[in-house]
Amino acid sequence: MNAEQDALVGLAAEILAGRTSNEQLAKLEVSETRVDDELWRELAEAGLLGIAVPDTFGGAGLGFTELCLLLEQQGRYVAPVPLWENLLAAFVLTHHATEEQQRQWLPGLVAGTTRLGVVAPLDGRSSVTWSDGALAGSALTTSRADALVVVTDDAVVLCEAPAGTPVETTTHALAYEVELTGVPAVRLDASADSVRDHLRVGLAAAQLGVADAGIREAAQHLSQREQFGRPLATFQATTHQLGDAYCDAQAMRATLWQAVWELSKDGDAARDVAVATWWATDAGERIQHTVQHLHGGLGADTTYPVHRRLLWTMRTNALLGGPSRQLVRLAQHLA
Repeated sequence: MNAEQDALVGLAAEILAGRTSNEQLAKLEVSETRVDDELWRELAEAGLLGIAVPDTFGGAGLGFTELCLLLEQQGRYVAPVPLWENLLAAFVLTHHATEEQQRQWLPGLVAGTTRLGVVAPLDGRSSVTWSDGALAGSALTTSRADALVVVTDDAVVLCEAPAGTPVETTTHALAYEVELTGVPAVRLDASADSVRDHLRVGLAAAQLGVADAGIREAAQHLSQREQFGRPLATFQATTHQLGDAYCDAQAMRATLWQAVWELSKDGDAARDVAVATWWATDAGERIQHTVQHLHGGLGADTTYPVHRRLLWTMRTNALLGGPSRQLVRLAQHLA
């Protein structure tokens, strides 16, 4: 990382750490919105919501690499704010919307007063279609939004978001069921495949943060907890398992940044994205099961923070379609 990226990671970590203690997260999980609006405001004031938005609209004008660095930090702290949806939607508008559309939505996002959302089939075919300037179908969004970037099987469109019905999820966050039939939408000059790949890699970046934080937490637990008069970290069975988890995380990291690099070059990144998302889904889940196992009974206690990382990982795997879906996509590209 360069100095600018180091500063970004440090700033994000400082803000997120200050709002994501176990007690703070537990309180938010039973709140009305399940979103930390104060944290959202702090991220806006720090300029992080506009990390990849042009300075013309008040953003920092950075790129996809910096966007993924920020998402990795969110995953590290399992921060209850809709960063993935908003950052990626803004990225799509920045590169594929008209200046009028950008002016309508991007300044509000940067200021934290407007929220964007994404509807995209990352695990199969889309349930939403677009023709003659209007959408048809319904979808489940991962957050409340004022505008939606909708990715159908073959088009990327922008629309104002209709009111949605809140739906409980296993991560304690709320999803929203939205009816899109008849909603006017304008097509953006973007490739549906490319947008889906950017969304997949954004999720993989957050997954890396979740995995890395879990490993560090397990290492701390093993060094502090004693059994038979010795720290658990001195037993080979625990160190070998944690070592395997560390190797998995390094593979997640290497393949993630390879995919980010290829996407940033605007090249054909489909194969690299499939490899990165396979590691994110396969190794990401394996790491969290290992972390829970190494915590013993504490790992299954919902008053202890470990369970949140497993829930986040399972949600990400559901959005991406799991490891098998990534292998199918990889095989298609290799063939």
